[in-house]
Amino acid sequence: MAATSHASVKSRDGVSTRAGRWPLLGQRRALVIYLCVIVALDLVAITFFAATTVLQWRDLLTFAALMGCGAVCIEATRRLGVPAGVSRDLLSAWWLPVALLLPPVYALFAPIVLQILLQVRVRATVLYRRVFSSAAIGLAGCTASVTFHRFVENPWDLSRGSGPPIGFAVLAAVLFSLLNIALIAFAAHTADPDMTWREVLWDRESLLLDIVELCLGVTVSIGCGLNLTLLVLALPPVVLLQRSLLHAQLQAAARTDAKTGLLNAAAWQREADAEIVRARRTGDTLALLIIDIDHFKRVNDAHGHLVGDQVLAGVAATLRSQLREYDVVGRFGGEEFVVLLPSADIDEARRVAERLRTRIGHMAIPADNTPIRITISTGVALMSVHGDDLIDLLAAADLALYRAKELGRNRVCIPAVQPPPPRPLPPDPTL
Repeated sequence: MAATSHASVKSRDGVSTRAGRWPLLGQRRALVIYLCVIVALDLVAITFFAATTVLQWRDLLTFAALMGCGAVCIEATRRLGVPAGVSRDLLSAWWLPVALLLPPVYALFAPIVLQILLQVRVRATVLYRRVFSSAAIGLAGCTASVTFHRFVENPWDLSRGSGPPIGFAVLAAVLFSLLNIALIAFAAHTADPDMTWREVLWDRESLLLDIVELCLGVTVSIGCGLNLTLLVLALPPVVLLQRSLLHAQLQAAARTDAKTGLLNAAAWQREADAEIVRARRTGDTLALLIIDIDHFKRVNDAHGHLVGDQVLAGVAATLRSQLREYDVVGRFGGEEFVVLLPSADIDEARRVAERLRTRIGHMAIPADNTPIRITISTGVALMSVHGDDLIDLLAAADLALYRAKELGRNRVCIPAVQPPPPRPLPPDPTL
């Protein structure tokens, strides 16, 4: 889960609000209940399995070795630096062997150890997110561990290379991945019901990464079962893969606005320029929208910047859900968003803008048990009608946006097209 902003939340008189002191209380009530239930289930599981597990030195040594490998990966991540929004890693390569080789109680404790290291050594984020991540991963690992041990009496049989234990290990790894994703996806959808399940579950890149993590986890489990010293050989490839993954995420983060997940202004401008060049070459129509949240400063002043960030994220999620995959959406700065609509004429651009205005007007952002409702004003410009390049289109749409605000906000405006100047009459040859 992505980290939230660390800005403090203050009311108009400068006193910190309850949501500022306890960010979890600023979330939707359904989300708060769900998170508390998952954490409570994790605590119950820890209590039960801790009371029924006999500690053995071999298990403790294996657990310490795997956690040490995870700590090395975290330290390598810390040296590169991880900004907000970069969240995928390969720590499942160490969580999964714990679930397969050791009793279930170790699978419950493993994410707690590594999440504490992430919080302390890499990046401090909102505490309730770390706690929930630990609980979700712990429950998924515990379920996979119980399932695997039910079918494989001696988990160290993995090191013999026989088919059935390896097959059950793969099934347990798939179960671990599916359950972990389901728990986190349900939390994400509860936090933002406007997001589709497709957005919070899998995309192609996430699926490929989950398969890589599954293969790594099973491979490390087999090597660990053969000899703990083989972890020394498994550690460098995992660290290298994690650094490669982090590098790719950093490249994506450089194009992305941290608060909304949309393209930042520079990346949006590059993609918009490319679309305009394509439209010129093919003769297609193209429309541009500038969207501004009405009275956004009042939201920040009344409820604090943390709630303001939630408003921005909610607007961004609504824009993504209501637009086509090839529409170019970005945050232009502050409370302004920009949308480029390839192959859209003026009528379609107006319909899209009105649909966005209506959907955003029905949003409700929770804040201190009082839902916040907002409106937007939108300026629309059409290529070849209001301009032929990006600067002209932005200027025309901005002029229309200014007109929408003058007329009372919460509306869509299109700049008037000036009629062409009359052509001078040819001179009369008789004069």
